[in-house]
Amino acid sequence: MNNMSAPARWGVNAQTGVLTDVLLGKPDHFRWVPLNSISAVTFANQEAMGYHFDKQKAMRQHREMVDVYEKAGVRCHFVEADEGLPSSVFTRDSSFMTPWGAVVTSIQTPPRRRDYAVVSEFYHKAGIPIWKWVTAGHFEGGDFVILKEGVALLGWSGDRSTKEGAEQVAGWLREKDWEVAIVPIPPQFVHMDAVVVMLEKGLALVCEDALPAYGLDYIKKKHGIEIIPVAYADCVKLGGNVVSLGNRRVLSMSHNVNVNRQLREAGFEVIAVDYDMFALGGGGVHCSCHELHRLPD
Repeated sequence: MNNMSAPARWGVNAQTGVLTDVLLGKPDHFRWVPLNSISAVTFANQEAMGYHFDKQKAMRQHREMVDVYEKAGVRCHFVEADEGLPSSVFTRDSSFMTPWGAVVTSIQTPPRRRDYAVVSEFYHKAGIPIWKWVTAGHFEGGDFVILKEGVALLGWSGDRSTKEGAEQVAGWLREKDWEVAIVPIPPQFVHMDAVVVMLEKGLALVCEDALPAYGLDYIKKKHGIEIIPVAYADCVKLGGNVVSLGNRRVLSMSHNVNVNRQLREAGFEVIAVDYDMFALGGGGVHCSCHELHRLPD
């Protein structure tokens, strides 16, 4: 797993379009730690369900995910592994990319509060500017969704991102003339990227049960985005936590049986990897990546 050179281009105007460069973590020190409601269910049911963490299996699964990106022509970049940051492999949360540079976030979960150390080091070495640092409350990258260029949807559940943090980020975007909606989500969904994921321009995977009516109206009516619905039972198992590679290609997880079928029926090529060692630990493939650059739609 080589840490490739810095991307020649960086910046994200939309979360659709062909993905060219992605920021991933290294799973060298990954293990299950208390992160969110998903990992809490795993810990509470380990004996009954036969769950156990297998480090070598986790390493293989992560390598298979990296292989998918590389075969799809995506350049992979990595934050360095750190023995004190076992969950920094979930790079979606520690920062997010904008057209003006990266935003380093403020993670509330105790095992992840210092993830900013490795991600900010990456940006420094890669020569990518850090545009802002979240300093009000908490806001995590999984709650930053670009519905289309110039329109963002920010989530907060309270025990991860907070309303105060979301409002700080919204203020920065509005200063750049972006339209922003802040929508709360129940804590069991963890982040907005488990609820709303853009697949291509004008089409999103959405768990309707997780959003208030005005949030759904914002997506569907105000901005005309069509949806593929994700059932509640699938959503709380990270069923909607997929990655658009562009050109109707989607990276998913093999346990997402229902969602993968829905995507294929909608005409998408679905590349599914085994990823249960990470999903049971609280994060899916979308949680595990952070787009550094996409081509315009």
